[in-house]
Amino acid sequence: MMAGAVKDGQAHLAALDTDRAVFLDGELISRVAEHPAFAESCRAIAGLYDFQAANHELMTFDVGDGRRANRAWQMPRSYSDLVAKRQAMTAWAELHAGFMGRSPDHLACAVSGQLMALELFEEHNPRCAKAYWDYYEWARANDIFLTYVIINPQGDRSRAWGDQAKQISTHIVDEGPDGPTVRGAKMLGTGSIMAEEVFVANLQPLQAGEEDLAISFALPLDTPGIKIVSRKSFEQHAVSPFDNPLSHRFDENDAIIYFDDVTVPWERVFVYRDVDMCRRQFHDTPGHVYQNYQAQVRLVVKLRFLLAVARRLTETIGTLNMVQGKLGELAARVASIEGLLFGMEASGCRMGEYYVPNRHLLYSAQVTTQALYPQLITEIRELAGGGLIMLPSSAADLSSDEVASVLDSTLVSAREGEGAYERMKFLKLAWDAVGSEFASRHTQYEMFYAGAQFVTQGHSFRTYDWEGADRLLEAMLEGNDADWKGR
Repeated sequence: MMAGAVKDGQAHLAALDTDRAVFLDGELISRVAEHPAFAESCRAIAGLYDFQAANHELMTFDVGDGRRANRAWQMPRSYSDLVAKRQAMTAWAELHAGFMGRSPDHLACAVSGQLMALELFEEHNPRCAKAYWDYYEWARANDIFLTYVIINPQGDRSRAWGDQAKQISTHIVDEGPDGPTVRGAKMLGTGSIMAEEVFVANLQPLQAGEEDLAISFALPLDTPGIKIVSRKSFEQHAVSPFDNPLSHRFDENDAIIYFDDVTVPWERVFVYRDVDMCRRQFHDTPGHVYQNYQAQVRLVVKLRFLLAVARRLTETIGTLNMVQGKLGELAARVASIEGLLFGMEASGCRMGEYYVPNRHLLYSAQVTTQALYPQLITEIRELAGGGLIMLPSSAADLSSDEVASVLDSTLVSAREGEGAYERMKFLKLAWDAVGSEFASRHTQYEMFYAGAQFVTQGHSFRTYDWEGADRLLEAMLEGNDADWKGR
């Protein structure tokens, strides 16, 4: 982009106008922004950039020389910097009610967080460190939509990653003057259909002897040899914006990314053949904290949206006065997550020159929301009763006078001034949020995007101030000895 320019939606759609190898239902799709399985989701991402272009002060920060970049790329140096970053991410999340879990700000936060500890990469390999910093500056300047694949295929869980049949995970197969060649798959590729580049790393622990798996790099998604195998497109099967208001435009998709003997230029290699550095890349830098901080900012918006759905349901069917206690309980649980978000900001700490959210409060929020999200979905379904079961087949029913008369007499709303159309419109939205196939994917996603529960619980255990708690215990034990020598 030109100096001073801020990326807008047209620029993003232009960046997607390249040949790539996306596979869906056995079909090779090269231009994703034009395909009915992905076009609306691509436009939804473009809408984020249009919002950014119209709200410079809120969404961007000054990087010098008259240039501005999205705040997600910013490395906060103070509490106020962090709050400004959160406000920008909240504004974006509100445009999709938190349903796009891998919006462009997610990876921007992860990469900038990792590079707050640039010295770790320099210790690992000065060439890799320079490559990574140069990539960050380029990606920030061009506001690249970067997704990632950092999980290996599930495979045979009884075997180590390096012992999987045919080494299904992405691994190094050769090394030449231009760079290493990689082969194999990575997951989950969320958002990869509408992203520009893919970042590859290893979040799962590696062990000695698995050096061929130990690599981190970034490449354009139209690189020859990269194959993107998409899951079912909910967007493609959405009847209409009226009938599927969320899945019609916010299906960010998930995909297997397969590298079919792809050579990675050395200037795009950030970690190389060092199994411990693969771990340190996330956990000894603020990278893991910042990528999950963004996820919590987004999730708070999503929880607030679902809470509004819950209340509107009770207003529509006339049970609000009967269930205010239940709604109050749900509101308290959602507010507690928002409180953890504000708390992790206010009690953050400095890491060198940068300001980092409180790790333990972050992981506490993750442990809590992994259980809360499916519980909230279940509570909303219980509040809805049979109202979400007997929904008319589609908006086309409204165009039939005979069917419309039946609907007018049966789809009654307790909300003043609303009739069959308004009730049907809202309940279609509610079903897409809590009961459709799209909604089911989101429940699974929110339960596992940060790892299994034992993983997030482990992070919480590891980062809690046990020593401080134990000092309190010891202080209460001090001086309480019995005057007894024993026999």
